[in-house]
Amino acid sequence: MPNRNRRLLEELDSISLPRDKVHLIESRAQHIIAGATNLVNLIKETYDEGIAEEMERKLLLAIKRQDPNKFNNGLKKLKK
Repeated sequence: MPNRNRRLLEELDSISLPRDKVHLIESRAQHIIAGATNLVNLIKETYDEGIAEEMERKLLLAIKRQDPNKFNNGLKKLKK
């Protein structure tokens, strides 16, 4: 009996369900947008209005250009 169950479990494991890419993209987008919104709110709570606007602009630019250094460089300048 254990061999029979093992074969059944192995067969079930071998069946791969196709991923629903639209659902995956939607889920990841929701998490990323929620995280970015929380980050922007934290920046606004932490820095004065002028710096917060600049950091938000740098964040959006870093995302648009796919270059996290744009945002990181802005943070480094604030630390000095």
